[in-house]
Amino acid sequence: MKYIVVGAVAGGASAAARLRRLDEHAEIVIFEKGAYISYANCGLPYYIGEVIKERNKLFVQTATSFNKRFNIDVRVKTEVLSIDSANKSVKAINLTTGEVYEESYDKLVLSPGAEPVRPPLPGIDLPGIFTLRNVTDTDYIKAFVDSRKTGKAVIVGAGFIGLEMAENLHAIGMEVTVIEMGNQILAPVDYPIAAIAQQHIRSKGVVLKLSTAVAGFEKNDAGINVLLKDGEIIDADVVILSIGVRPDTKLAVSAGIKLGTAKGIYVNEFMQTSDLDIYAVGDAIEFTNPITGSSMITYLAGPANKQGRICADNIVMGNVSSYHGAINTAIVKLFDMTFGATGVAAKHLTTAGIPHIVSTTHSGAHAGYYPGSKQMSIQITFSPHNGRLLGAQVAGYDGADKRLDIFAAIIRQKGTIYDLAEFEHAYAPPYSSAKDPVNMSGFVAENILAQKLKIAYWDEVSEQKDNSILVDVRNPDEYAEGTIHGAVNIPVDELRGRLRELPKDRDIFLFCQVGQRGYMAQRILVQNGYNSVRNISGGYALWSVCDKEQKIAKGE
Repeated sequence: MKYIVVGAVAGGASAAARLRRLDEHAEIVIFEKGAYISYANCGLPYYIGEVIKERNKLFVQTATSFNKRFNIDVRVKTEVLSIDSANKSVKAINLTTGEVYEESYDKLVLSPGAEPVRPPLPGIDLPGIFTLRNVTDTDYIKAFVDSRKTGKAVIVGAGFIGLEMAENLHAIGMEVTVIEMGNQILAPVDYPIAAIAQQHIRSKGVVLKLSTAVAGFEKNDAGINVLLKDGEIIDADVVILSIGVRPDTKLAVSAGIKLGTAKGIYVNEFMQTSDLDIYAVGDAIEFTNPITGSSMITYLAGPANKQGRICADNIVMGNVSSYHGAINTAIVKLFDMTFGATGVAAKHLTTAGIPHIVSTTHSGAHAGYYPGSKQMSIQITFSPHNGRLLGAQVAGYDGADKRLDIFAAIIRQKGTIYDLAEFEHAYAPPYSSAKDPVNMSGFVAENILAQKLKIAYWDEVSEQKDNSILVDVRNPDEYAEGTIHGAVNIPVDELRGRLRELPKDRDIFLFCQVGQRGYMAQRILVQNGYNSVRNISGGYALWSVCDKEQKIAKGE
């Protein structure tokens, strides 16, 4: 048998290596139009920022080592121009010599990846304007910024890669401005978690310009003018375009291979395209989201590697393994904090018309009496019908990653909030508390479903009617340091003796710092005949960070 793999890096290289492990005698050829076959895409910003000191640490395998280990014919700097599916052959060009030739196959794997979005803005091709997608891009950017470490950098786009670049360029001494067309950074997360990230980034001296669009670029004497649609001009030495990527489907389209509704290469559960002798993996394919049921594309290395393995199994052994989709688990380090998401955000569930409840909790990353414990914010979404966990987002310091992985595992298994409450974790004071933050998120969600806790969201506070009353149940010293406008202060420990101050015919909204005392206050009131009482989810901590970001957005 002869297998051809078009495109390497995560999906293609994984498929090729697995093909060899399953079939020692097959002829395997990899075509890669770039210069490198297998490298750490996600490590590129950290090499630019000098966290990773040695360039060769980025390479998982070279063409030579891959050939030696797996006996695979690796042809880098070679682009496949077309596929003749009727005759089962591809036409390729050696980009170094210009030689064009054909190569036959029995089975073909497409792993073309994705290409950066470069909108047709005036001046977008000026020197000093880059996208970051591969090692070659990285080399250009690093060579450029190494001589401008005290200069100014503008990042266009505030996704995961854009923000990693912002952090790393800031780390080498550059003044950094991030421009984002949306009203928040990190599009996969909901506004409250994004607001926490935005406040943290601003505190480090990075300038964030949200709801702001770029109109074009002009060369100036020292560098580049970044022209904004509102008329503002920002001076930059280097510009990184991180607007997004789109699946590279040109080769598939030219071969008549079917695309799906999300404009990626359509594949079935076995990773087969509409041509059953051609399989596809990685950033260019689309598949069914296991939560929403809609078709989606994901640009993550983890799913691509798994797809490559499944694809190879099916090619060699005859469609024995099914791919069950990805839930888009992603994480990013932003300075000394960690932010991550898995499953589906509340805003996307709303768009999809999927009923859900949102709950936000704050807990210490480990036992409060053990030094160094810092607050971790967790937002989950779950079904109001059966408690199935639909999504989770985490913002914190130590241990945020392991909590995100727990949520991801439970979502993958179609678990519920009851699984969160019962989750058994490894506990010792340096690592957790007897009630882990994961457990706490489950306990609160249980109370909501059991209607022992009725919640309001941070953005409902400004919509209070004349018939409502806002009660801050924190201590007087906390209240004095800052509260929500119009709130009265009745500490929870005094509440039973001051019930007469709260009329039973009004809607009561309670809040404390993170939600726990508000819940206790609610239970006291409900059991004393108050029928309309809600606790603000996430407490004053969440409300205040969102309120600050709202005021910045309004220019206040």
